[in-house]
Amino acid sequence: MQDFLQFFTNVFSGFSITDAVDIIIVTLVVYYLLKLVLETRAEQIIKGILVLVAATVVSDVLELHTLNWMCKGALALGAVAVLIVLQPELRRALEFMGRGRIVSGLGQGDKENSKRIVSAITNTVEKFSNEKTGALIVFERQTMLEDYAESGTVLNARITEQLLGNIFYEGAPLHDGAVIINGPNIYAAGCVLPLSRSQNISKDLGTRHRAGLGITENSDALVIIVSEETGIISMAEDGRLERFLDVKTVEKKLLDIYLNEHRTGGRLSKIRGARKLFGDMHQRNEIYNKSAKEDDKDASK
Repeated sequence: MQDFLQFFTNVFSGFSITDAVDIIIVTLVVYYLLKLVLETRAEQIIKGILVLVAATVVSDVLELHTLNWMCKGALALGAVAVLIVLQPELRRALEFMGRGRIVSGLGQGDKENSKRIVSAITNTVEKFSNEKTGALIVFERQTMLEDYAESGTVLNARITEQLLGNIFYEGAPLHDGAVIINGPNIYAAGCVLPLSRSQNISKDLGTRHRAGLGITENSDALVIIVSEETGIISMAEDGRLERFLDVKTVEKKLLDIYLNEHRTGGRLSKIRGARKLFGDMHQRNEIYNKSAKEDDKDASK
């Protein structure tokens, strides 16, 4: 017993505040890594790696030289393979770390205008649910969705019930794709989204739900999905899907985004505006250079 007490005395004798902070930080890092891994394909991959590590240790202890050599080689190659296979999860983790509340959002904005936008969206979602009109609406936040917007048709139009109804009207050219909403505007429609590879999705859910879940696995976007078969309203966020929602729940979430969160529309609109400006300047320079070359050719003749 004396030895036991002496052991703990020796361990904690040099324990300081710095050590406590160090342990807390490491604990938080491990917690968020485990949170990121759970319910994704990374969980199965990490289980496989642990099995491989255990096989390496056992083969080393039992002096199974050939098996040990193979396991060590697999671990060396596995380090590179894991980075490739888990690229979406690693990207999601880095984006999560990079999201800051210091960044300017959609701006303070007019509360009445924000409420009008939320009302227009929720009324449309309720109408879609009652009429069983399929819809996939993506709300862009801190992570830019420019690549996915370019797969559809850029509208950059004011949000209205009529426009959303026309986009998702069965038979309309853009009704099968997703709508990307950037702040007060419908930025693009008919967009193609990445499908989720999660094995936990119900077999009853189709491509629309998998696409809605997939974009939240690759960004911090919020997605509202209306089932074409049942009219059920679902919401996807952070790689999780909630189903059987009512309009009040949707309205509360959207108000939280438009009124309380630091929104992204202003920042992203400025970035897009700058990108468009530089693009236009580049295009004008190309036209000017082409015209100058043609003039030189004509002069030489």
